[in-house]
Amino acid sequence: MTPTESHIDSELVRQQVRDGYSQIAQEGSSRRRASCGCCGGSSPITANQLAQAVGYSTSDLAALPDGANMGLSCGNPNALAALQPGEVVVDLGSGGGFDVFIAGRKVGPTGRAIGIDMTPAMIAKARKNVAAYRAQSGLDNVEFRLGEIEHLPVADASVDVVISNCVINLSPDKPLVWREIARVLKPGGRVAVSDLALLQPLPPAVLEMVEALVGCVAGAVLTSETERMAKAAGLENVVLTSKSGYVEGMVDWQDPLYQKIISHLPAGAKPSDYITSLEVTACKPPAAGRGDQSSS
Repeated sequence: MTPTESHIDSELVRQQVRDGYSQIAQEGSSRRRASCGCCGGSSPITANQLAQAVGYSTSDLAALPDGANMGLSCGNPNALAALQPGEVVVDLGSGGGFDVFIAGRKVGPTGRAIGIDMTPAMIAKARKNVAAYRAQSGLDNVEFRLGEIEHLPVADASVDVVISNCVINLSPDKPLVWREIARVLKPGGRVAVSDLALLQPLPPAVLEMVEALVGCVAGAVLTSETERMAKAAGLENVVLTSKSGYVEGMVDWQDPLYQKIISHLPAGAKPSDYITSLEVTACKPPAAGRGDQSSS
């Protein structure tokens, strides 16, 4: 494949994802009220029930502006990150602001939570929710920036924590995303990601499904590849934790996307044989010389 062909393919993937998420942002809770999973289809459970199933507390959910939770989570990166007051946190693929509004309360008035999303409709939806967040929390510490996660509109070494919830697998250039994460983190900063990953390669028929791509499945890579990319970007202390129960739950809840995937799998196979919810934590190395006590 030539560089030009690769660029075209990458832009096609971005446009497919942007179109899918624009539709979700515009249809909002009227369609997503019974939605579940990383931009999947509708199911018998609510967005709040899904969020609780992946570890969000009822108090966090109750404090959200209306419509911020669209059922797009596959984990809880806020919990993984153990956010502290005063920290600056960036959320990659922030959607309607779900994780940003939760992070804002955790970092408090001296901290800042910044959401990055490439879909104008999602940015508009999130910004519309800021007024409600300010009124409910008394905080003025969140913002949303339009941009691609491969080219973050964030300064070098300016962020304490990077989080992301079921988004990196959608990127056509994941190594670049991980390099961008390392670039914007301060020395000693950390990353906490919840994402979908593969335990083994998906059948070609599944990879060809646009629904699976927008649903965060076709773009997923092997867990070992995720670890390799994070380390290649210069991050250390990379820890990966597989949560297979999430995908099994999607099947139990009869999510249409996962039912369609099942129809394209070999006889007797199930989605959780291939797909897992993956928690990834890592750190950027401290600045050279930090902590040195030697004298001249």
